[in-house]
Amino acid sequence: MIDIVDAKFITSAPNVNAAPESEEQNEVVFMARSNVGKSSLLNALTNHKGLAKVSSTPGKTKLINYFDVTFLDRETSNKVVAKFVDLPGFGYAKVAKSMKSDWEKNLTDYIANREEIKIFIHLIDSRHPHLEIDTAVSDFLFRTARENQYIIQIFTKIDKLNQKEQSALRKEFPNALMVSSAKKRGINKIVQVIYKILQEKTDED
Repeated sequence: MIDIVDAKFITSAPNVNAAPESEEQNEVVFMARSNVGKSSLLNALTNHKGLAKVSSTPGKTKLINYFDVTFLDRETSNKVVAKFVDLPGFGYAKVAKSMKSDWEKNLTDYIANREEIKIFIHLIDSRHPHLEIDTAVSDFLFRTARENQYIIQIFTKIDKLNQKEQSALRKEFPNALMVSSAKKRGINKIVQVIYKILQEKTDED
């Protein structure tokens, strides 16, 4: 059984140049269109209600937020420490166009140039799986990611779909994970998958 046993906020950064230095490739980046449930998922994964602030105002988070997270394999007592990185939501934030352009440039630079990133987690609202902006982000990730980086698609709010809709989504996206933060469904699976990738990295070092 793999659990996240500790999680704490470290710092915020406006762009990749201000990001904290690290010698490890241990960053797990969470990215999503505004209001998809990214903060709720971060809180559910870490079992920490106040770790990431949940806002009813889409696009309120403007900084890149960093959290130190400790995974524990309870069978072997092995620990893996990673950084969860909460990127600002992309999409329909109600901000000036100039500011929105700056955000998008900062996010693009971060994704393309931050070598410490090990895993990209792209969250998509399960009720809207084919939005143009999510397709564009997914295409960008697959074009940009290096061979030693992983991309995980996670569909949120799966509890909002009926069984037939869930089955169709799983069939269309067989490699994606499905989660409901509100119902705590799929949380453990995500923890296991992240830990396994990070542990492979540790074994290779």
